[in-house]
Amino acid sequence: MKEVYTLADLRDWPAATAGEAPPLRLSVFGDPVAHSRSPQMHNPALAAAGLEARYCRLHIRPEELAEALRLLPKAGFIGTNVTIPHKSAVMELVDEVEPYAREAGAVNTVVVEGDRLRGFNTDGPGLVRAIRSEFSVDIRDLRVMVLGAGGGAGRAIAVQCARERCERLVLVNRTFEKAAALATELAPHFHGPRLLGPTARLEALPMEPGPLASALENTDLVINATSCGMKRGDPPVLPASLLQPHLMVYDTIYTAHRTPLLADAEAVGARAANGLSMLLHQGA
Repeated sequence: MKEVYTLADLRDWPAATAGEAPPLRLSVFGDPVAHSRSPQMHNPALAAAGLEARYCRLHIRPEELAEALRLLPKAGFIGTNVTIPHKSAVMELVDEVEPYAREAGAVNTVVVEGDRLRGFNTDGPGLVRAIRSEFSVDIRDLRVMVLGAGGGAGRAIAVQCARERCERLVLVNRTFEKAAALATELAPHFHGPRLLGPTARLEALPMEPGPLASALENTDLVINATSCGMKRGDPPVLPASLLQPHLMVYDTIYTAHRTPLLADAEAVGARAANGLSMLLHQGA
């Protein structure tokens, strides 16, 4: 099995995968995708379950996404996962989107049913389980700040936090208007009797040090859902000076190296974890 396949391979899948047994019938689409650890998780699970299928990586660029999805039934696929940067775009390219994925504004799993494609999202529920396993707490009891809440996994995580009716939710995005629009959508989840004094239960903020410093005083859990930190040399998504020992910091990135956010969090005594547990639980 190749480390990464491409659209050219998918166009003639029988030839590209000749001799592969069990057949490659599941995948993850991404751009980039070589870093994905999903095959290392799913292939042992498929073997243990006695299923005649294997899972591979497909490097699919944005302009190739529509064609790649429509090739899946012909290539004999059961389905595919989708990761950065496709989670929002795929919603408009499948035949049906289940309600949670529609609210989350992103699809990370596509199921092939005959010639029809159905979109699902497991990021939010996977995050809830990951936080419980890493920090032994439930999101519904926490004041949560989501960095990168404008779309993709960040939006899905924010929607899940709202559905869990967490104590407080702060949505942060470089494009403030996206965070503000999402806050408006999620407002109905926060109508109720809980009181936090003068602090609003739901708030949208720009990615600026001043507003963030104040909000972090009333935050228990920081979740980084941006791609900042995936590459070595990326700047910190938050200035180190803003981090405090009382925080729990969860970075959805799970590269082999520690991201600047996790390194800075640990340096100030905060509890920190990377996204491997979310990968596990959303995948399961």
